Amino acid sequence: MLLGTIEQSLIFAIMVMGVYISFRILDFPDMTVDGSFPMGAAIVASCLVKGINPVLALIIALLGGALAGFITGFIHVKFKIANILAGIIVMTGLYSINIKIMGRSNISLFKVEHLFSQGIKPVIIIGIAVIICKIALDFLLKTKFGFVLKALGDNETLVVSLGVNKDRLKIYGLMISNAIVTLAGGLYAQYQGFADVGMGTGIIVTGLASIIIGESIIRNKRMFAMTTTVIIGTILYRAIITAALKIGFNASDLKLITSIIVVGILAVKNSSFTKLRKGVKKNA
Repeated sequence: MLLGTIEQSLIFAIMVMGVYISFRILDFPDMTVDGSFPMGAAIVASCLVKGINPVLALIIALLGGALAGFITGFIHVKFKIANILAGIIVMTGLYSINIKIMGRSNISLFKVEHLFSQGIKPVIIIGIAVIICKIALDFLLKTKFGFVLKALGDNETLVVSLGVNKDRLKIYGLMISNAIVTLAGGLYAQYQGFADVGMGTGIIVTGLASIIIGESIIRNKRMFAMTTTVIIGTILYRAIITAALKIGFNASDLKLITSIIVVGILAVKNSSFTKLRKGVKKNA
């Protein structure tokens, strides 16, 4: 059970890295991920049953996720649709698209060759994928593009004053975010042995819960990279979920547990912030 929890945690950590880009870096509550996660699973499953190489299938899924992010960003910046509404629109459309990709609502992968049927321990394959994503993202965020991307979420006016096209930059960020999410979806489908059109329901809440837990545990952000915070937060979140199941909660209760975790942590954080602010005012 411990090994399985770690393996699933690492797969979801990749997804949470994508959510972090949109939610924390871009300050964009992107609901598209609830559709792009199963999209990655759908694309990979459809490719595998046709005999396409598993790695190539993941690359195709990456491109599909980037396209989904592009559409969300495009309708947001071009048609001035609110960010959360743009994400909901694309997420809703992806439900039908994912069914068309698979030809039905789910596909079994137990009789096809995939990454986890090669005799290599799953934790090794997943670990390599996480390390690649972590190194790539850490490198990206230290480049000029990465610094400007982070500045966009913090101070949009500053980015515009530097002569950067904020709309194009926002679209690029959403493309990267959803590409990473679809990669996680493709890996998860192979790990589970099936792809289902409903496997992305509540993914955005899972991602936010993992981010919040990671940030609550790691106070000194300078000592740890964003990706490290995300990985630790995801492992802790999955550990809490596993503990809840072991205690005796039903699988149908997990969404409720996740919601309670998010509300609880946010309530504590906001309460602490309010007390700190009142203390500062009092001393002033």
